Amino acid sequence: MQQSSELFFVSSNTHKFEEAQRILSNLGLKINLYKTTLEEIQSNSLSEIAKRKALDAFSKIEKPVIIEDDGLFIDSLGGFPGPYSSYAYDTIGNKGIIRLLENIELRNANFTAIIAFFDGSSDVKLFESNIPGKISLSIEEGGWGYDPIFIPDGESKTYANVSDKDKFSHRSASLKKFSDWFMHMQ
Repeated sequence: MQQSSELFFVSSNTHKFEEAQRILSNLGLKINLYKTTLEEIQSNSLSEIAKRKALDAFSKIEKPVIIEDDGLFIDSLGGFPGPYSSYAYDTIGNKGIIRLLENIELRNANFTAIIAFFDGSSDVKLFESNIPGKISLSIEEGGWGYDPIFIPDGESKTYANVSDKDKFSHRSASLKKFSDWFMHMQ
């Protein structure tokens, strides 16, 4: 296993860290949590949000960091909540999303995740993945965040109830891209 005790996943969300730690551990990479709230700029660009978060994270601990930012983009809502997913979740939650989609037949959506790495020596590196799917008709039990309402393509259950979300989630795909790059750089 790659012992990189100097690599920190910076977030206030322990669910994200636990998922990232599990996924990266399976890929041979060790990370630590630095729990803090990061600056969240208002932007229509997940990439810009992720870059700013990575710079903010690095400024707090001055060690190599990765951060994750993601968004749920619902086609029939013009991409909403997109980069505002955290705010939408905190204010209207899954119930609000389901309500917004009442009587809407087309429920296509995609989950996008961006892992941003910064070690202070060069530009912020971004690793992005998109997973297509749809929004369920109701909220399933289990999971966290939007997991109980997002059904990835090829599945009949939401992320909250699939057998192994880590194998095909948006976060997993981005972490795999990061891991491949990072291990090659070592």
